[in-house]
Amino acid sequence: MKTYISLFILCLLSLMASAQLRTPSLSPTSTLTQKVGLTEIQIEYSRPSARDRSIFAEEGLIPFEEFWRAGANSATKISFSSGVRLGGESLDAGSYSILIKPYPTYWEIHFYPYESTDWTKYVNKEASFVLKPELTKTAALTESFEIRFQDLDLHTASLVFEWENSRVKVLVEVNDEEKVMASINRILSGPGMFDYYNAAVYLHASNTDLEKALEYIQEVTRSDKALFFQVSREAQILYDLNRKDEALLSAKRALSLAQEANNQDFIRFNTKLIEALE
Repeated sequence: MKTYISLFILCLLSLMASAQLRTPSLSPTSTLTQKVGLTEIQIEYSRPSARDRSIFAEEGLIPFEEFWRAGANSATKISFSSGVRLGGESLDAGSYSILIKPYPTYWEIHFYPYESTDWTKYVNKEASFVLKPELTKTAALTESFEIRFQDLDLHTASLVFEWENSRVKVLVEVNDEEKVMASINRILSGPGMFDYYNAAVYLHASNTDLEKALEYIQEVTRSDKALFFQVSREAQILYDLNRKDEALLSAKRALSLAQEANNQDFIRFNTKLIEALE
């Protein structure tokens, strides 16, 4: 009899272990990956929702002047593939945990070397540095907490934290210029046409060296096999160098090539550029 009871208990425990209930999370996890320049930034966090609650207030879900994990559940983790500047402060490559202490007109954002998913382990540690971005009140309600990037440029972006009617932005700066120039110089020791084109696009878009950008693009456009978008870039560079007559000739050539390729975007672009130059 005891043997049967023992077997019954074992079977019951086995069934209980295999029948664990799975339900959706109220604060689902999210992973965000963004490249700024050549630097990859990844953020892992959870996204709680307001659900008609007061969030940032003296008696809110997240009271003023108290630490918050910048999400829910586990510690929020941000990783950088190379060193960056955040809000003017230098930060080495690696992973960091973020804690936020909200105030009525600004937030304190604390960055710690990432060690644990338990956010409470960071509260009494000294942060690598603390930023104090100004708080902006938004007219529209952001129901679920969100971290995102906007204002993306070649070397900068804004890291945005937003929930309820509160938003803060932190400037992210990457120093990729030396890497890019080293790559350009290395590749162009024996470049192909697209290497010259890509180098010209970078130097032009970043306004680093327009004369060098023109030199590189004309390594491409002097060929009768140049493509419409390449000749269009030459026209733009000449226009920005205030060499209007040459820019007009390039724009007309680019328009003709775009028409042959039936590319409506570049047909419109070069038509407008020609109108501005004539």
